Amino acid sequence: MNIKEQLRLIPESSGSYQFYDKDNTIIYVGKAKNLKRRVSSYFNKKHDSVKLAVMVPKIERIEFIITNSEVEALILESHLIKKYKPKYNVLLKDDKKFPYFLITKEDYPRILVTRKKNKNMDEGKYFGPYTNAKSMYTTLDLLKKLFPLKQCKTPKFKDRPCIYYQIGRCLAPCQKMISPDEYKKLIKNVELFLSGKQMQLVEELKSMMEKYSANEEYEKAAKYRDSYFDVLKTIEKQKVVYENTKINQDIISISTDSYMGGISLLQIRDGRLTNKKDFEITKSDYDCEDEIITYFIKEYYQMTAETEIPSEIVFSYKISSEDKDLLEKWLTSKKGSKVVINPKTNKKNEEILELACKNSNYHLEEMKVKSLQDIQNNYNETGAYIQEKLGLNKFPHRVECFDISHIQGTHTVASMVSFYNGMPKKSEYKRFKIKSLAEGKPDDFQSMREVVTRRYSRLLKENLEFPDLIIIDGGKGQLSSAVEILNELGVKNQDIVSLAKRIEEVFIPNKSRPVIFPSTSQALYFFQRIRDEAHRFAITFHRHLRDKDALHSELDEIKGLYSKNKKLLFDKYSSVAKISKLSKEELLLLLSKHQAQIVYDYFHTVSKS
Repeated sequence: MNIKEQLRLIPESSGSYQFYDKDNTIIYVGKAKNLKRRVSSYFNKKHDSVKLAVMVPKIERIEFIITNSEVEALILESHLIKKYKPKYNVLLKDDKKFPYFLITKEDYPRILVTRKKNKNMDEGKYFGPYTNAKSMYTTLDLLKKLFPLKQCKTPKFKDRPCIYYQIGRCLAPCQKMISPDEYKKLIKNVELFLSGKQMQLVEELKSMMEKYSANEEYEKAAKYRDSYFDVLKTIEKQKVVYENTKINQDIISISTDSYMGGISLLQIRDGRLTNKKDFEITKSDYDCEDEIITYFIKEYYQMTAETEIPSEIVFSYKISSEDKDLLEKWLTSKKGSKVVINPKTNKKNEEILELACKNSNYHLEEMKVKSLQDIQNNYNETGAYIQEKLGLNKFPHRVECFDISHIQGTHTVASMVSFYNGMPKKSEYKRFKIKSLAEGKPDDFQSMREVVTRRYSRLLKENLEFPDLIIIDGGKGQLSSAVEILNELGVKNQDIVSLAKRIEEVFIPNKSRPVIFPSTSQALYFFQRIRDEAHRFAITFHRHLRDKDALHSELDEIKGLYSKNKKLLFDKYSSVAKISKLSKEELLLLLSKHQAQIVYDYFHTVSKS
C-alpha cells in the first residue's frame, strides 16, 4: 500500500502517529488533535525545515493509535518516543537512569533511592528525578540527619533498638519509642523539604520547638531546635530570587550546536533558587529550539513526580498557542492544581532566564570537552572509519581546515586550524587577510583559491610536511577552487574534502554524490568540531580587524588623544556614537583630566572642520 492509500485510511481523530522507513524502523513519532489533517500536512506541501525535507522522503509506512483526547495522545507520544527512540525526535539522554527519592507506603515510612518509578504510586510517594546522583546522596545524608526516619525494613532485634538509634539516625519506631502521630509529623517535614518548601518547613519546626518547650518537654524541643537551625543554614546557601514570596518556578534554558544540546533547569521554590538540573539531548541536526523545548517539557514532566511540578514554567522560546494550551492542561491535570507556561514576562524572570542561559552554555561546553576527549580516546577507531568512508590515501592523523569570513565583502579573512589525532593544536593555527579582492566585493571561491595558494606554496617552498587531510568549509564550489590550486602547485594524491553546512554533506573531488555520516557518529562530530573551530577562529580575526578599523577611522581624528586611551574608550563603549554622548564626569572615570577635556571638546564643539 503506497502513502496516498495509507493517508486515505487515517481518521480525523486525536491520537499518535508513527513513521516507518524501508527497514521497518520507526523514525518519527508525533501526536495530533486531528490525525488526518496533521499527517497529510507532511506530504501536501514543500517544507522549509531541512529536517522534514530529509525525513519525509524516507517514510515508507504510517501507523497510528487513536486516543480519546489530545492529552492522552501527548502521553502516548511521550511513551513511544522513550520506547523506540526515533531518529528524528528529540531525545532526553538516559532519562530512564535518573534516580528518585521514594517515601515508602508503610506504617512507619522510610526514605529510599530508586531508579524505577511505579506509576500507580503503590510503593509510596516519589520526589525527583535527580540528574546529579552525587548531589542526591548529599541531600539524603542531610535528610537522615535532620529527620531520623526508620532505616531498616524489619527490626534487627525484638526487644531493643539497633545502632541507628544510638547514633541519632533513627527514632526506633520498631520499639514504639515514637508515637505514630509524631512520626507522621516527621514524614510531613521530609515532604516539605523535598518539595522545596523550606520556609514552610522552618515555620513548622519553630512551632513544634516552641510547643514542646512550653510543655517543658525539653528533649523533644531540643531535637526540633537542632533541625530548625540546620534547615536555616541550608536556606542561607540558596540564592533569593523573589523577596517575601512563595513563587514556585522551573526556569529552562537550551544551548545547542549542530551536534548536541545541553539543557539547564533552575528550580525556584518559595522564591529561592534551590536546585539546578542539567540534561543532555541527542537531536536531529535540524531541530529548532522551540521544538526541543516542547519535547523536553513532555519528556521531563512525564517522568517527574507530581510533587516536583511547579506552578509556573518559564523559558524564552516561542511555542504555538495550541501546544501551550495542551501542555498547561496536561500539567494541571497531573499536578492537581493550575500550571502556567511562560507567564507574563517581568524583570525578575528575565534575570533568572539569563542565569539559566549561562548555566546551559556552560553545560554545553562541558559536553563538548567530554566529546572531544572521547574522540581522542577512540581516535584510532574514528580515524579508521573516516579513512574507509571517504576512501582516503592516508590515516587522518593531522587535519587542516579552512574557513572564510566577511560581512558583505568587507574585511575578508580566512582561518586555518590544525587538529592532531582528533584534538586541536592551537600553536599551528593560521589566519590570513585576503589581498586579491576589492573591498566590498565578496568572492568566496577566489578567497579560498588565495588562501590555499599561500598556505601550500609556502609548505612546498620550505619543504615542510603536508597534512594527511585538508577540509574546506563549503560546498562543491569551494572544494573545486582548492583542488584547482593544488593541481597548479603540482601537489599529487593529497586527500581533500569539503563540508557543506546544510545537511552536513562531505564532498569528495570527482564524486557527484556527497558522503553523509550517521548523525550519531563520532566521525561527524569530529568534522563539525573542526569546522566550527575554524569558523570561530575566522570570526574572531574578522571582528578584531573590524574593531581596529572602527578605532582608526573614528577616534584618530581627535588630535592629542593617546592610542592607549582610544583603546580604553573603544573597549568600554564599543562605538563612537556612545563615546560622543559622554559627560566630562564619565570621561574622567577612564581618562586623565587633560585627555578627558580633549575628547569632550572634540564632540561638543559646534564645528570641527
